[in-house]
Amino acid sequence: MTKIRHLPFFIRIFTFIEIMVVVIIIGVLAAIVMPKFFGRTKEAKENAAKSQIEIFSTTLDAYQLDNDVFPSTEQGLDALISKPNTPPAPTNWKGPYLSNEIPLDPWGNKYIYKCSGEHNTNSYDVSSNGPDGKPGGGDDITNWRTSETKK
Repeated sequence: MTKIRHLPFFIRIFTFIEIMVVVIIIGVLAAIVMPKFFGRTKEAKENAAKSQIEIFSTTLDAYQLDNDVFPSTEQGLDALISKPNTPPAPTNWKGPYLSNEIPLDPWGNKYIYKCSGEHNTNSYDVSSNGPDGKPGGGDDITNWRTSETKK
C-alpha cells in the first residue's frame, strides 16, 4: 500500500480501463475524421485542376488578343512560355504569358490542348484526364460542359 502512495499523481489517477476508454475515443474520432480528410484531398485536386485550366484560358485569350489567333494544337500550351517557330507564327507575341513551365495536372499528367477545339469549335479545348488519367469516364476536368465532365 505504501508503494502506491509514492507513485506520481498522474499515474495513480488513470486505471487500465480509463486508458482503454481514451484509446477507444481517439479511435472513433480518427474513424470519423480520416474519411473526411481524404475526401477533401480529392476535392482539392479537382479544384486545383479547374483553377489551372482557368489560368490557361486567361493566358490563351491574352495570346489571342495580341496575335489574332490562338496557338495551334502543335504549338500547344508551350506557346505561352516561348515564342513559337512553327506556323501560324505569332505576329505580336508579348510573352511569356506564363512565368514558369507548363505544370502537370494534380495527378501528374499533361494538360491536353486542342485548337480548334472539338467542343469549343471557335476557340480551344483544354482538359485534364482526371484521377484515372484516361479520357472520358466522367472524371475529366475541362473548359467545356458536358454530362460526362466536371467543370
